[in-house]
Amino acid sequence: MIELSGVHIVSGSFALTDVAFSVPRGAYAVLMGRTGSGKTTILEAICGLKRVVAGDIRFAGENVTQLKAAERGIGFVPQDGALFRSMTVREHLEFALEIRRWDKPRRHERVAELAAMVGVEHLLDRGVVGLSGGETQRVALGRALSFRPAILCLDEPLSALDDESRQEMIELLKRIQRDTGVTALHVTHNRSEAERLADVWLRLVDGKVVDVSSDAVSSDAR
Repeated sequence: MIELSGVHIVSGSFALTDVAFSVPRGAYAVLMGRTGSGKTTILEAICGLKRVVAGDIRFAGENVTQLKAAERGIGFVPQDGALFRSMTVREHLEFALEIRRWDKPRRHERVAELAAMVGVEHLLDRGVVGLSGGETQRVALGRALSFRPAILCLDEPLSALDDESRQEMIELLKRIQRDTGVTALHVTHNRSEAERLADVWLRLVDGKVVDVSSDAVSSDAR
């Protein structure tokens, strides 16, 4: 479960005050709002990448507001994938496991499981330069899920994909969320994407996050 209460975030000259909402455990939440409204700022605050100056962020009741990003145990998929050009696909999937000092047999077993899960078995020994947009996001998703996080945050992960790749990734995200039970918070501008993925539909309006039903979201939330 993700809970924000009275959260105040400052990023340069931009600020959000009194942000409050919750995502139930095991739900897939989608956050929409106008460009520049602060959706990514909220996501980064949850991940520990933006400083919170007031209020609380809790995961399953635990206050994580002052924890560093690495201490929060969140899987994060940024918009562009943020893959390291010097690493192979296999090394990306193994990266978080090495940091957590998993032994080699466990790492290899988990990498094989992840590759099958996100459909990149045939790419494991390739570098990431030259991967398609869909392949890049599959690798980024596998890396984010590698250590079995309880929470997955995604920042417009499908925005740069063609229609066919987007539909494939939507189906993949639905299946993975169902199979793993991870609690997901997904930022997007795409209404159809939200309609297909969201258990919880959130909208950021004038600095406030409101929980809305799909038929109440107007077209300007795209």
